[in-house]
Amino acid sequence: MFARGERLLAAARRRVSEDVAAVRERDPAAGSLLVLLTCYPGLHALWTYRIAHLLWTGGHQTAARLLSQFARLLTGVEIHPAADIGRRCVIDHGIGVVIGSTAEIGDDVLIYHGITLGNRVPRDGKRHPTIGDEVMLGANATVLGPIEVGDGATVGAAAVVVRPVAPGVTVVGNPARPAGTTPLADEQDADGAERIDRIVCDGGEQD
Repeated sequence: MFARGERLLAAARRRVSEDVAAVRERDPAAGSLLVLLTCYPGLHALWTYRIAHLLWTGGHQTAARLLSQFARLLTGVEIHPAADIGRRCVIDHGIGVVIGSTAEIGDDVLIYHGITLGNRVPRDGKRHPTIGDEVMLGANATVLGPIEVGDGATVGAAAVVVRPVAPGVTVVGNPARPAGTTPLADEQDADGAERIDRIVCDGGEQD
């Protein structure tokens, strides 16, 4: 029992180190270790989720839900403990993030504030999105239903996604569609590329 506890503690330390390193890699404003540990609600929400997920899978659903609600009050991030989140996920800013119970998120995913991974029809079974590895979800984007966002895809800010997104594709708008099919993407000069970057990052100036 003691040896098992040591292994679990060592694994937890590795995960914490991975998460801190992932934030440093993706956030140029990341400060000292003390700042990261105390001032990053996305980290707090993720770490609390991981404990709640262990409780949930261990059959302690009520305790898991209570812990997830505490994290919601503390961080503004609502993650159902039944959701499945991979390694090195970064939740930047965090406020307003909602992740449903059957959502699945891969490794190395970057999630900005206001993201919703929700359902379209309240039914039993799989009803929330599956997010692949190395996906970026822009601020205030909404992904609904049991659809898949492929590895390396980007969902632009304020996009509403209700259909699958192929790997490596950037989608923008409401309803979301590949950036290459939008009028602004037809501008092949530097200004056109800059406009796409603005939409992906902050949702501004959509046609």
